[in-house]
Amino acid sequence: MTQSLTKPITFDDFIAWYPENKGQHYELHDGEIVEMPKPTGKHSKIAGFISGKLFIEIERLHLPYFIPKECIIKPAKESGYEPDVIVLDEQKVSSIEPRWEKESIIISGTSIPLVVEIVSTNWEDDYARKLEDYELLGIQEYWIADYLALGGRKFIGNPKQPTFSVCSLFNGEYQVSQFRGNDRIISPTFPELILTAEQVFQAGRIN
Repeated sequence: MTQSLTKPITFDDFIAWYPENKGQHYELHDGEIVEMPKPTGKHSKIAGFISGKLFIEIERLHLPYFIPKECIIKPAKESGYEPDVIVLDEQKVSSIEPRWEKESIIISGTSIPLVVEIVSTNWEDDYARKLEDYELLGIQEYWIADYLALGGRKFIGNPKQPTFSVCSLFNGEYQVSQFRGNDRIISPTFPELILTAEQVFQAGRIN
């Protein structure tokens, strides 16, 4: 197992290797298997809160979207990511995703209206690696929920504070808008969504 974790491997090798029912998540970063940090309770609560809000909006507007429990995104290179929350277009998944039915793998960015990452100790991946790969894959919208203000100052400013970033694809590049405190989050995918940055961050706290 140690050898499998360290030597460069292909995406298909990673999928074949991936252990089932181990209670641990892994990602493939440029041919290297990376054991992901186990999410904290706050992390999980925020992911669940966002999923719930998006589900309500999808149902309210009768959108052809769904939110799977698990999903692996395959960028163009030998990488594979398990996002915290992902919204999929049901029609496109059924027509252009050959690996979805048996493996829950998405290979086309056009199948993904929105992907969300909740920032943890490996914050560089969310702000750099994944942003670049999601952009290249053509995912229309990418949210970064940095509830602990872990990101570098060049990403969230100085002084650092909890920041919610919305990356929207325009002419093949992400345009980043940031929201803090009582700012209402502006989402091109869900333009009628009524949600503030503070509501998202508050969701992770125990009252």
